[in-house]
Amino acid sequence: MSSMEERVEVGVAAAPGSSSAGLGVGAVGGALEAVAVGAGLAGIQEEAGVRREVSGPESDPDAPPKKRVRLQEGEAGKLEERLYSVLCCTVCLDLPKASVYQCTNGHLMCAGCFIHLLADSRLKEEQATCPNCRCEISKSLCCRNLAVEKAVSELPCDCSFCLKQFPRSGLERHQKEECQDRVTQCKYKRIGCPWQGPFHELTAHEAECCHPTKTGNELMGILDEMDQSHRKEMQLYNSIFSLLCFEKIGFTEVQFRPYRTDDFITRLYYETPRFTVLNQTWVLKARVNDSERNPNLSCKRTLSFQLILKSKVNSALECSFLLLKGPYDDVKIKPVINHHVFSNDTNETDYVPLPIIDSVECNKLLAAKNINLRLFIFQIQK
Repeated sequence: MSSMEERVEVGVAAAPGSSSAGLGVGAVGGALEAVAVGAGLAGIQEEAGVRREVSGPESDPDAPPKKRVRLQEGEAGKLEERLYSVLCCTVCLDLPKASVYQCTNGHLMCAGCFIHLLADSRLKEEQATCPNCRCEISKSLCCRNLAVEKAVSELPCDCSFCLKQFPRSGLERHQKEECQDRVTQCKYKRIGCPWQGPFHELTAHEAECCHPTKTGNELMGILDEMDQSHRKEMQLYNSIFSLLCFEKIGFTEVQFRPYRTDDFITRLYYETPRFTVLNQTWVLKARVNDSERNPNLSCKRTLSFQLILKSKVNSALECSFLLLKGPYDDVKIKPVINHHVFSNDTNETDYVPLPIIDSVECNKLLAAKNINLRLFIFQIQK
C-alpha cells in the first residue's frame, strides 16, 4: 500500500503543475523532432551531393560558354603531322606551294607535279593517269581544290633563317621583309662590297664598310664591268628597234601541234600548219631535247625550232626572225634574234634553241594541247 500511495502522491503532486510539466515534455519532444528533421535534411543533402558527383554539375543557362580544351604541345604536333600526310601531294609527297589540283577521285597533286605528269604523257604518247587510282587526268578533267590551298596556307612552317614558325601564307613576307636573321647584302654591293650577313648586323657593317672610301681609279674598274653587262642588254633592244625600222616586216600567230615520227621508236615533234608572211609560205618545226631518244627520262628539257621556207624564190631572201610568247600564254621567253639567207637550196634554218627560261617553262609548253607563239620576220633589203 505504501508504494501505491507514493505513486499517487507523485501524480497528485504533479497535477498542480501539470501545465509546466506538459510544456517540459513538449519542449523535449520538439527538440527531438527538430534533431530528427535536421538529420533527415542532412541525409537528403548528402544524397543529393552524391548524385551531383555522379551525374555532374547542372548546366546553368546563364553561365558563359565553356572554352575549348587547348591541345597539349605533343597532341598539336601529332595533328599537324596528320594534316601534312593528308594534304601532301601524291607525287612528290610534299605540301603544295601554289595551286593544288585533284583528280576525279579527289587525290591531290601540286601544280608542278601535275604539269610534269601531263608533259611526260605527251612525250610517251600515253594518257596521263593519277599515280594513286590510275584514273585519267588532264586539264579538262582535273580541277583546283581551293579549300586545300587555303588549309595548306594556314599550316605552320619554319622560317629558314630564324627557325620560328609562321603560317605559310605569311612566311614569304616574313623572310623578305621582317625577319631580322634574313640574309642581306651591303648597300655598297654595286661598288664591289662582297659582304653578306644577317639583317640585324647590316647597320653595323655599313658603318664600318671600307668600300665608300675607295679611290676613283678603283671604282672605275667596277663600273666598267657593270657597263659591259648593260651594253649587252642594250645591244639586243637596239637591234630590235633597228629591225622595226625595216620596210618589210611581217608577224603572225603560230600554233605548234604535236606529232610522232614513223620510226620504230617514235619520237615527239611539233609542226605548225603552213602560214603566209611577206608573201611567202612558211612552216615551223620544233623538237624536244634535240630528238633525244628518251626525253621523258631527263629532268632537263629544252625545245629547239627551225624555220622552213616552202615557197620557191627567184633570188636569195635574207631575213631576221624571232619568236615571242603568244597573247594568251604565260610562258616566259627571252627574245633572241636569228638570221638566215633563204634560197631554193637552203630553205631550212638550223635548229636553234627556243629561249625559254628553264625546264619548268618547257614542261608547261609540253603539257599544253598546243603551243601558241608569235613569229616576227624582218626582210633585210640589200
